Amino acid sequence: MIVWVNGAFGAGKTTTARELIELIPNSTLFDPEVIGGALDRLLPPKRLAEVGDFQELPIWRRLVIDTAAAMLAELGGTLVVPMTLLRQEHRDEIFGGLAARRIPVRHVLLAPAETILRRRIATREVPADLPDGEMRVRQWSFDQIEPYKAALASWLTTDAYPIDNGALTPYDTARRIAEAVGSGAVPACDIVQTPEPTAETVAAGVLLFDEQDRVLLVDPTYKPGWEFPGGVVERGEAPARAGMREVAEETGIRLDDVPALLVVDWEPPAPPGFGGLRLLFDGGRLDSDEAGRLLLPGPELRGWRFASEAEAADLLPPVRYERLRRALRARERGKPMYLEAGVPVG
Repeated sequence: MIVWVNGAFGAGKTTTARELIELIPNSTLFDPEVIGGALDRLLPPKRLAEVGDFQELPIWRRLVIDTAAAMLAELGGTLVVPMTLLRQEHRDEIFGGLAARRIPVRHVLLAPAETILRRRIATREVPADLPDGEMRVRQWSFDQIEPYKAALASWLTTDAYPIDNGALTPYDTARRIAEAVGSGAVPACDIVQTPEPTAETVAAGVLLFDEQDRVLLVDPTYKPGWEFPGGVVERGEAPARAGMREVAEETGIRLDDVPALLVVDWEPPAPPGFGGLRLLFDGGRLDSDEAGRLLLPGPELRGWRFASEAEAADLLPPVRYERLRRALRARERGKPMYLEAGVPVG
């Protein structure tokens, strides 16, 4: 199990976490800041300069998942992780990756008032040997308050168990967390457990359109970026039938006819992924009544929307958008298209 202690910079996560491991039996502190510090010595300066925060680096998010899983395999018990996560897609990727390894995460949010946050940042001790200097570190912490408030308004309060620790000592805060976790008041995050593939996979997606010819996209809780309804083809299952099954499971819409093939795309392996075949099918057009009956399973998908091709470019990761773009051209021409890494072949 992981107890993830989230909150803005200055909320008291690390000091609380140190107290918490004394209160939760067989628990260990894992601070992902250590991984960020290691990346300073592992990655070229040019790569580090491309991002403003090491959380933007895919390697950091991947190493957090891998390290947490390795520590639990080695030590067992509970990991206490003090780390700010303000971007929902980062939460999805990390918590989804842990869920795929059958590691439950109990998400706690330290939420003191903004005035207290600012006071703590202003009086916080900053190591004198930091290369950026004390003032710059403080200003960076102040600059994170607005993103924190935005996350608080959009998703943090619905995802994490909040504790107002403005008037609490770190020990009292830790005691409150330990009691809440022990009593079951902090449930494991409701996120789908999608097992990580161990070899190449075949995945089938289905494109569904509204009366304006916009394509249906869904927002998974367990990985970053929007997606098409669909999923991995199970052993012994026909790909088109797998797409139909996934559409029914994810949206509540049952397709009467087997959808037509639009695209076959070979996705090359990109560690830690194994790649495989990605198929897109044409599920046809939904009228307004059908679209109004769309239902989403809470643990797996948080939202849906119809998007134009231009809008999809801002929602889909580049690989998926390129696949969609080719599928739309294939639909216009009435002829399936074969791709390798998103590029037509033949």
